[in-house]
Amino acid sequence: MATEKLFYENVYCKTFQAKVLSCAAGKHGFDVVLDKTAFYPEGGGQPGDTGYLADVRVTDTHEANGEIVHYCEKPLDVGSNVEGRIDWERRLSLMQLHSGEHILSGIVHRRFGYDNVGFHMGADMVTIDFSGVLTEEDLKAVEREANEVVWENREIKITFPSAQELEQIPYRSKKVLTGDVRIVTIENADICACCGTHVTRTGEIGLIKIFSCVKFHEGVRLEILCGMRAYEYVNRLMEQNRKNSALLSAKPTETNAAAERMAEELASVKYRVSQVENELFSLKAKAYAGENDVLLFESAMGPDAVRRFADAILAGCTGRIAIFAGDDETGYKYALCKKDGDLRETVKALNAACNGRGGGKPFFAQGSVQASRAQLEAFFASLG
Repeated sequence: MATEKLFYENVYCKTFQAKVLSCAAGKHGFDVVLDKTAFYPEGGGQPGDTGYLADVRVTDTHEANGEIVHYCEKPLDVGSNVEGRIDWERRLSLMQLHSGEHILSGIVHRRFGYDNVGFHMGADMVTIDFSGVLTEEDLKAVEREANEVVWENREIKITFPSAQELEQIPYRSKKVLTGDVRIVTIENADICACCGTHVTRTGEIGLIKIFSCVKFHEGVRLEILCGMRAYEYVNRLMEQNRKNSALLSAKPTETNAAAERMAEELASVKYRVSQVENELFSLKAKAYAGENDVLLFESAMGPDAVRRFADAILAGCTGRIAIFAGDDETGYKYALCKKDGDLRETVKALNAACNGRGGGKPFFAQGSVQASRAQLEAFFASLG
């Protein structure tokens, strides 16, 4: 007996009564099959519904061997009647995302002839992969047109055309389809074969927003959000910008310019600090001129500063130089060098003995260790 698909009869069905046809232990708890269901099974890039059957949590829904299987946390009695309740807010969000994806994909296909070659609804973002490249200007135009489709509140029609009718419909599909083909039509936006759930009118989507575009294979991958997911994400972005605005003492619309000025000022300060450090390193290096092996422990410094200090000492020292910057609690950054030397075996032994990692050229290596000063001193003492 095939399960009656209430999610196709009425996409807004939130609760329903059904009979339990089977229940068996499975990999995801208990696999329950009903005589009817409003739970949409994963398919077409859309995740399966979650919710409850009676008081039992449904964690996912899939279709297997022609049956719609509800993954339940507890068993249900076969033959019993249960009330089903889907997580409506989640389902509505998925319908908004899926419908918005149709609009974007249809517009891109019409404008540029590109195919949607990948679609995934992730926990954070929805991704769409297109078979061609889109410029920043292209994206702005596509996003604007997509939202105009939303504002016009167009109907989203679901039809099952005959084989003859299907031959005359310019629908999008990744493969040739036969039999009962479900066609989703959004006037002047998209015609696509799809098994997913969608809102009835485009106005229910609310907002379509493209957040990023990166090169992917021969085309591009977009990160998008629609509806309540877009609303919530934009709110988080605005809150972040509000905080940045306060920190930068700039208007919300001028935070980028303020951040660029601060970045320039920081770069200038870093340059001046490095110049002062170089002068200090040069002065300290004079104390080791003509020395053979040198082992130094300094307060915490960045890898670049450790390297510059080692370079300053190396200019006047003929032996092995080892500089460790940090402390026993957080570990040390190191530079190990010797003019015209080959320290590869020494570096290898240091990393092994003192929980370190790093490397470089035969005569100059850098890295970090998680060891105490006493352990490091004992290691170099053992080298003679």
